[in-house]
Amino acid sequence: MPLRPVQVNIKALDPAAAGRFWAAALGWTASTGTPGATTYVGPPGPFVWPDPVTVGIDFVAVPEPRTATKNRVHLDLATTSAAHHAELVAHLRSLGATPADVGQGEVPWTVLADPEGNEFCVLEPREVYRDTGPVAAIVVDCRDPRAMARFWDGALDWTLHRVTEDQAVFRSARGVGPYLEFIRTPDVKTVPDRVHLDLLPYPGDDAAAEAARLRALGATDLDLGQGEVPWTCLADPEGHELCVLAPS
Repeated sequence: MPLRPVQVNIKALDPAAAGRFWAAALGWTASTGTPGATTYVGPPGPFVWPDPVTVGIDFVAVPEPRTATKNRVHLDLATTSAAHHAELVAHLRSLGATPADVGQGEVPWTVLADPEGNEFCVLEPREVYRDTGPVAAIVVDCRDPRAMARFWDGALDWTLHRVTEDQAVFRSARGVGPYLEFIRTPDVKTVPDRVHLDLLPYPGDDAAAEAARLRALGATDLDLGQGEVPWTCLADPEGHELCVLAPS
């Protein structure tokens, strides 16, 4: 059975601080996994991982600071009105976000960076994102959205909503939660990203078999120095990192 995206994995020098920022940014809560090593951010209330709809954020400690190269994966945040957009940007700035220039020019959305330098966008109100929750979309830069659509449509249990020369768009088959969008960009991947998706098999499915299935679709093995771990690190056909987690 295809895999489900369960979390956005973000490398951080200080996972606890990054978690506090994003929990306050999204109105979610942060919980510590291994002290000093991981912090998970998800919706408030009685939340049991993995949630059938929500894609949380897992911050994982690394010793290396990020490079000046733009991340090829980022989050877009939803707003409901012009006033909400302005209020959210001001709130994020008060939490430590800073303006970011990724060559966007004059656009109706606002590009910011979190305290670790990871870019994200605060979108102007858009009807399509009215029911996503605070995260409108997980956005991936790519050279060929059609090729990404073929690979990820085979990899995930999410529904492919639209594919053109410039964009491929997925969403949970339940029709709720954030979108996953592959957007054509002229640049190519040159360095390991600080942000990637973690995928989880369904209960009863075998993680090794799922990893083998992704390789058959065009994924390749990835050695990031992870050593012996219970998950499998892979890269999609354009080199975007992803992990197949072991069912728990």
